[in-house]
Amino acid sequence: MGSRSIEPTPEWANRLCIVLVRPFHEGNIGAVARSMMNFGITDLRIVGRDEDFTEVARKRAKHANSILENASFHDDLKSSISDLSLVVGTSGKRELGDKTQNRHFLLPEEIPSRVLTHSGKIGVIFGPEGKGLLNEELRECEILVTIPTWEGYPIMNLSHAVAVICYSWFINSELDSDYEGKRVLSPGLRKRFREEVGRLSQTVPTQEHRRRSIEDTLIRVVMRGLPKEEEISRIISVITAAADALEEVRSDEFDK
Repeated sequence: MGSRSIEPTPEWANRLCIVLVRPFHEGNIGAVARSMMNFGITDLRIVGRDEDFTEVARKRAKHANSILENASFHDDLKSSISDLSLVVGTSGKRELGDKTQNRHFLLPEEIPSRVLTHSGKIGVIFGPEGKGLLNEELRECEILVTIPTWEGYPIMNLSHAVAVICYSWFINSELDSDYEGKRVLSPGLRKRFREEVGRLSQTVPTQEHRRRSIEDTLIRVVMRGLPKEEEISRIISVITAAADALEEVRSDEFDK
């Protein structure tokens, strides 16, 4: 009882990774590893923490110590997600008030069935206990997800939240046999898309304080549709042309 078999992990799980940003409690890291193993997910990435684990983490991981042993460690979030095609950020904060008006959340079950037909690597990012991801870290994510909980006590324990997200992927794990080559988008194309959107937001005529909101909204709205590579390439060409035109107009105005 409580042991694990030698059953191979699901094919879909090999394209999913869990990223913990500055996790504080070792016990939670071990519990996260156990939750991941429950659903066949083995790629754990840890940002901003020492590589050494004590028995606290190992005991909580139970039969998932192999996940701890193979976890990768990173100095910052960007380096941990550089090989990903899609980055999903998590937050317990709701879309209430001015501070969260640009956080366009989806529910856990809304994402897996829409991306499992693609072969790109996908990361789900979790922030530290108590505080969650910072706004700057959420801006690195194309999609945001929140777990619906009772408003009287909405913030879940880190390992419990990971378990809910992993479960949502597990129950939506049927693969389309024709998934090969249908990436969400390559890491390089994802990077170029974000750069061009950023360039457009800096050239569009608007109040300075609105530029970041425009950039975030455009990225999230486009990526919520999970476009294919040829689709995102066409979108990038339009954004690039618009940014080039606006830069030229600004240059002409400056010359006058």
